[in-house]
Amino acid sequence: MKTLLCALGFVLALSAAVPARAQGQTAPQLTSAEWLARIQADKKGIVARSMDLTADEAKKFWPLYEDFQRELAVPQSAYTRAVLDYVAADGKLTDANAKRISEQVLTAARDDARLHEKHFRQLLKVLPAHKAARYMQIENKMQAVVRYESAKAIPLVQ
Repeated sequence: MKTLLCALGFVLALSAAVPARAQGQTAPQLTSAEWLARIQADKKGIVARSMDLTADEAKKFWPLYEDFQRELAVPQSAYTRAVLDYVAADGKLTDANAKRISEQVLTAARDDARLHEKHFRQLLKVLPAHKAARYMQIENKMQAVVRYESAKAIPLVQ
C-alpha cells in the first residue's frame, strides 16, 4: 500500500509540480492525509493538471468526467452508509448486521467497478487510449488515497 501511495504522490506531484521544477524547486513529499485534503479541495483541478488535454479533447472529456463523478456518488454513498452503520454499532455488531454491512460494501465495490468499466469504454470513444488509461489511473489512485484514509479510521470488527 505504501508503494501505491508513493506512486500516487510521485505522479500527482510530478504533474502538478512542472512549473516548480522549471524554477529549480523540488516537489514537496506529501502524506496520504495531505493528498486527501488536496483531492477533496480540488479533484477536478488535479485531473485537469494531470491530463494534458487538447481543446478538442477537453470539450469531449469534461462532460464525461462530470457524468462519471455523479454516477460514482451512488456506490460511494452506499459504501459510506454501510460504514456509518458499522460505526454506529460501536463494537456490538451482530453476525446478521456484520453480514448485511459486508454485503453492502461488496455491492458498492462491484457497482463502482462496473462504472469504471463503462466510463473507460466511453472515454475510448473521445480520447486516445493512452489518455483514457491515464485518466483511469489518476482516478484510481485518488480513490486509493480516499479508501486508505477511510480504512485507517475504521476499527476492525470485533
